[in-house]
Amino acid sequence: MYHGKKVIAVLPAYNASKTLEKTYKEIPFDIVDEVILCDDASTDATTALAKEIGIKHVITHQNNKGYGGNQKSLYNKALALGGDIIIMLHPDYQYTPKLIPSMVNIIGDDLYPVVLGSRILGKGALKGGMPLYKYIANRFLTLFQNILINYKLSEYHTGYRAFSREVLETINFNANSDDFVFDNEMLSQIIYAGFDIGEVTCPTKYFEEASSINFKRSAKYGLGVLRVSISHRLQKWGLVSFRIYKSKNAPDD
Repeated sequence: MYHGKKVIAVLPAYNASKTLEKTYKEIPFDIVDEVILCDDASTDATTALAKEIGIKHVITHQNNKGYGGNQKSLYNKALALGGDIIIMLHPDYQYTPKLIPSMVNIIGDDLYPVVLGSRILGKGALKGGMPLYKYIANRFLTLFQNILINYKLSEYHTGYRAFSREVLETINFNANSDDFVFDNEMLSQIIYAGFDIGEVTCPTKYFEEASSINFKRSAKYGLGVLRVSISHRLQKWGLVSFRIYKSKNAPDD
């Protein structure tokens, strides 16, 4: 608990057996009340290991639903369990769990309802092993997004995120893509709904066991990001109405 608010860490997992235990052991359980792991039809022992190390809430997809589909299961479960502050932590150890207290403090003290762990703030991205083509693409896409969305973030592509319950209850994340662009659609929804976003510097870690999408999937993601940014601007101008920007309680047309 933090100031009486229930803190839940959610772990979207796919073939994470090599790094899961190391990640789990660094979670600060003096502040985190529950951990939920969703195994997206892994071919390794991720589910068995999660239960073995003591994760109480383990969701196992029988068929692979994708990175976005994984997160939908996690956020819905976290809300059902009464989470007030929900942190998404990748179990591949690419993002350090040691930043959780800082992210929780920011949301718990009502400074920002959303916090991102940014790999771009500071100079650690390339030093930490981020491939040069990914760094260049990150900077280009972020500039494009900041202009079209009319916001200012150091990056929109980090997988380390924390949300207040109010945010997850407001935006219609279940309407988003099941693929990697889910993350980007979610930030677009958050900004469109008027929520402010804070950022903290996050060390960058790239190593063999850490998950990373290949160039082809990265290119597809990049095109998806451009689409989301343009959709956001068209929605703001009132030229088109996209389903993802409707609140959860809004009636369907």
